[in-house]
Amino acid sequence: MIHGVLNVYKEKGYTSHDVVAKLRGIVGQKKIGHTGTLDPDAMGVLPVCLGKATKLCDMLTDKNKTYETVLLLGQVTDTQDISGSVLERKTTDYLTEEKVKEAIEEFVGVYEQIPPMYSALKVNGKKLYELARQGIEIERKARQVQIYEIYIKEMDLPRVKMEVTCSKGTYIRTLCHDIGKKLQCGGCMEELIRTRVSSFCIENSFSLEQITQFQDENRLKEILVPIDKMFLQYKKIVVQGKAVSLVYNGNPFLRRQGKTIDELSEGELVRVYDNQDRFIGIYAYNEEKEVFKLVKMFFDKGE
Repeated sequence: MIHGVLNVYKEKGYTSHDVVAKLRGIVGQKKIGHTGTLDPDAMGVLPVCLGKATKLCDMLTDKNKTYETVLLLGQVTDTQDISGSVLERKTTDYLTEEKVKEAIEEFVGVYEQIPPMYSALKVNGKKLYELARQGIEIERKARQVQIYEIYIKEMDLPRVKMEVTCSKGTYIRTLCHDIGKKLQCGGCMEELIRTRVSSFCIENSFSLEQITQFQDENRLKEILVPIDKMFLQYKKIVVQGKAVSLVYNGNPFLRRQGKTIDELSEGELVRVYDNQDRFIGIYAYNEEKEVFKLVKMFFDKGE
């Protein structure tokens, strides 16, 4: 089985589930999961986890993301993007670049965002978009999201090309809708490209066609990110002696049983390896007891 993360470039027309299904056929294994849904019309970075790396899915989903988007002002749609039915059109003749810039900048920081009806969020076991397709609209609670930065790359009204860095759970099409609402002319999202998820950038992503070629040439490892490389921000601990058998079963071990020259603080996370330099998992340090306790295991001694 293949273990690691592939930085996939999701092309237009595919759902995130389509990408996973196609990758299962390409690499010949079922244990694959994606790290956050991208709409079919959206493109860009979609990290996909294979084998034991599927334990990373929730961790990567929680990461901040960067998008490049085009906001179209003067038009409101039921899906909040250009693919939906137009509900309203308004003139944008009165807008100035300065007025638009001021409105956009007000969204930087924490704001309450109401999830769109056309989304995969579930209410009472049903996805919102399933209800929306039946013509049913229900009340949604606003959720707190954070916009870290909005960089206006180009403005040719009624269109604004922006780069947005935001927290997990942020809907860029809803951001576009909300900006249009603030400007009292309406707005929707015309284009969306995800350019970054955590350390995965669009420049280092690969299309399904490219991944197929690497697999056919038996070179997939060249583009596969090993699991432990996702945790390089943590210090490395190599266990010694009796601790080796302890960590194979996810048990705690004493600091003196791990080889490190670094200072450690309470609750600090570390990468733990056995004496053959095989990655075991992530442990947290208890300073008072001078012991490491398992946070997430990635090693399978049966393999």
